Amino acid sequence: MAQKQHIVIFTTASLPWMTGTAVNPLFRAAYLAKNSDRDVTLVIPWLSLKDQVLVYPNKIMFSSLVEHEAYVHWWLKEKADVISGFKITFYPGKFSKEKRSILPVGDITETIPDEVADIAILEEPEHLTWYHHGRRWKTKFRKVIGVVHTNYLEYVKREKNGQIQAFLLKYVNSWVIQIYCHKVVRLSAATQDLPRSIICNVHGVNPKFLEVGQMKHGLIVEGDQKAFSKCSYFIGKMVWSKGYTELLQLLSHHQNELSDLQVDIYGNGEDFDDVKKSFSKLTLGVRIYPGHDHVDSLFHDYKVFINPSTTDVVCTTTAEALAMGKIVICANHPSNEFFRQFPNCHMYNTSNEFVQLTLRAIVEEPLPLTDDLRHALSWEAATERFVEAAELNEAIQEKTLLSPKPLLQMSSDDWRKSVEEASAFLHNTVSGIEVARCAFGAIPETLQPDEQLCKELGLGFPEHKMFFGH
Repeated sequence: MAQKQHIVIFTTASLPWMTGTAVNPLFRAAYLAKNSDRDVTLVIPWLSLKDQVLVYPNKIMFSSLVEHEAYVHWWLKEKADVISGFKITFYPGKFSKEKRSILPVGDITETIPDEVADIAILEEPEHLTWYHHGRRWKTKFRKVIGVVHTNYLEYVKREKNGQIQAFLLKYVNSWVIQIYCHKVVRLSAATQDLPRSIICNVHGVNPKFLEVGQMKHGLIVEGDQKAFSKCSYFIGKMVWSKGYTELLQLLSHHQNELSDLQVDIYGNGEDFDDVKKSFSKLTLGVRIYPGHDHVDSLFHDYKVFINPSTTDVVCTTTAEALAMGKIVICANHPSNEFFRQFPNCHMYNTSNEFVQLTLRAIVEEPLPLTDDLRHALSWEAATERFVEAAELNEAIQEKTLLSPKPLLQMSSDDWRKSVEEASAFLHNTVSGIEVARCAFGAIPETLQPDEQLCKELGLGFPEHKMFFGH
């Protein structure tokens, strides 16, 4: 009998934070685990209460790992009607206010016993390895696959001295991924080119969105003229870089042509007040609302989803809108390439094209999704694409350590491995120096979990814990 695959998925966020790196790895774990030949573990960050307050919405808090784990499984069953046999475990994390991200604390490879360390999937591999200090991922696991979710370069370019920061970050990302990943899946060409990478959208949508789309299609077939009774909307985290800058520019430059357009905007985020103030100056009918779950019934009757964002890698909300049978207006951009196959997705190159497509969408009806297109949006199809792109069904070599050879006997492959080992040793050394870590943006004192995190995670708290492996 073939040996059962042990797959461990590490990600950088967790529910109830409704971000892509919380939701998509959760679905990946659930659908990979549906194959009985795979034993799947999802490893998510655990935050202390002081960080939970900053990150989790609606005052949701967890006093124990058991509570948090139960919530994740409850959400999957309640919000997606998905039941799966994957396991959940936790690694210590801390929230960076500056980066608006959760960063790992200590050597998170230690969360997995060596005997089941076969395949590791790193969701956001650069994020998980920037400050990694400890055992080398490729030494711990037989195969390490990175899934690139975020276009960090695009975000950084919008900051002060952004071009310089993006230049440096580009090479740091390539460096750490070369060291720690055997293969990388880039969701779209919107991300930077990376070593050993392949472009493939390996995300799907919550099956609830497809159910909404089928229901709307049924109403249209029956001749219901009010299948879509509302005009247009946008939904997204309310920070300017998530498409709000582009949307404001498009609407403000074409207020006369779009005078009859009604746009409702939904989102939560640190720029909420500023966004609301800026859009209120328009003469158009624009209304700003707090964020809601996109599958909420209040979105079902909107016909047109407008999404001008170009910072996403593959926009989850665009996929969800298409699954619900809506018309989507979006930019002709590499991040939207996967959606080009959908007749209801209209892409613009200029602001004038945006106006023309929007006015046309207001008066036309969406086309029904074919079975093939509906399947393409599903997590079943996304999992099939992932298995192929990550080559999960190919044989995995045994973990080996590089043994020294005389210089004249070394092949080009041996040289490459030696250089990579030296590079990994350098990264491990630098990442173990507190001053260097902080200089590159790490949270201070995150070389190992503090006493509080150790207590909450049930770990022993050593007075002087050192990491030497790589």
